[in-house]
Amino acid sequence: MNRFETIAKNLAEQIRAGHIPVGTTLPSLRQIIAQYGVSQSTVLRAYYLLEKWGLVRAEERAGYFVAPGAAVDEIALTEETEAPKKVDISDLVFSVLESTRHPDIVPLGSAFPSPALFPSARLLKSLVAGTRSLTPLSTVEDLPGSDHLRQQIRRRYVGTGFAVAPEEIIVTNGALEALNLCLMAVTRPGDVVAVESPGFYAALQAIERLDLRAVEIPVDPVSGLDLDALQSALKQHPIRACWFMPNFQNPTGTSLSIEKKRALVEMLREKQIPLIEDDVYQELHFSRDRPLPAKAFDSEGLVMHCSSFSKTLAPGYRIGWATAGRFADKVRRLKLMTTLSACIPAQAGIADYLEHGGYDKHLRSLRLSLQIQLEQMEIALRKWLPSSVKWVRPDGGYILWLQLPQSVKAMELHALASARGISIAPGPMFSARHAFQNCVRLNFGHPWDARFESAIGSLAEILDDPSVHH
Repeated sequence: MNRFETIAKNLAEQIRAGHIPVGTTLPSLRQIIAQYGVSQSTVLRAYYLLEKWGLVRAEERAGYFVAPGAAVDEIALTEETEAPKKVDISDLVFSVLESTRHPDIVPLGSAFPSPALFPSARLLKSLVAGTRSLTPLSTVEDLPGSDHLRQQIRRRYVGTGFAVAPEEIIVTNGALEALNLCLMAVTRPGDVVAVESPGFYAALQAIERLDLRAVEIPVDPVSGLDLDALQSALKQHPIRACWFMPNFQNPTGTSLSIEKKRALVEMLREKQIPLIEDDVYQELHFSRDRPLPAKAFDSEGLVMHCSSFSKTLAPGYRIGWATAGRFADKVRRLKLMTTLSACIPAQAGIADYLEHGGYDKHLRSLRLSLQIQLEQMEIALRKWLPSSVKWVRPDGGYILWLQLPQSVKAMELHALASARGISIAPGPMFSARHAFQNCVRLNFGHPWDARFESAIGSLAEILDDPSVHH
């Protein structure tokens, strides 16, 4: 048990025994730090866990208070890794995604940033120029992936701080195909795969489609993937692969530190377990430098790094890639056996844009827009929503993970919001267990206007509706 879990368990026992009565303030951070000899972040994680268990509630500028009914609340005080589960998530995901398709819907639940942020006109010029450079022979030779595009992708890796071989790169129909091909390359039906919780719903859908089993590894909104829980899961279950998002994780937006990425890769190297790394948001960082992927610490070809241009440049072109390490040949064969090739003209157009179109200049503008939109959304959230709604500001990407009061039913909130023309992504769609019933994911990837401001105000009104609470 981690130190913060020990602290949380001790405080929970005192609360349930009535030694810390309902309505009283928990001991200050300074008191707990002195008592246990731990850091402030450890105490905060303990308090966050108590809040997650429903034993305490936080009030802005006032601290943490023991929640009503906490003294008799029967809860599980350990976060032991559950047995691998057969996944059944697609019906829920499809029903939620269907609500985002109407053009009049306010797309707070969307998975993409606004197309208005992309250089469509300049990209079209590159598409024309790239297509003109094609020959009848090149349309066949480039079936495994355009050499020109793969060289441009390789240069992006070098710009991040490490190199990969061009032949290791397989061009795919978006990142999702890359991720699915990598999963197919290293698993068979019935195998166990470790995924994040909360985590990207498409990972759960892929596991469901391939008849695999999922073990959920907790993700902390502050510190990211729980490596202790992963270590425990590796000991308990025959895990064949991991599918993680170390940078700007979907849906929490959190990133692993350099130290944790290195430790993650080393932990899996010791057991020779492949890591499927979903890194579609890497270029959308708000700091000066691009964050390193876990792939940068891979010395044995066990990390399969997957990304695309869908979130940064051209969603409709559906061009992604997998840098698949020792599994490159198998992933390439699977690609040829399934969809054969990504669109050749689209590959040529993006390759031309990367070389001549000013991609880095566009990315700087895009990142600035996203930062401004994040600030505008946070202002609206603080203005309209109760102080009991919590979130952690991400350092990149365009998604925000909200933790609502424990009593809120996210699915009911989603249904009522949809009726008002507002899409949100409810927490249960990010878990094989349909957990996170009081959480939602919001998208700040669209230019802020009166529609979005009004939508946040409407969400506040819906939260006052008794039907969204247990």
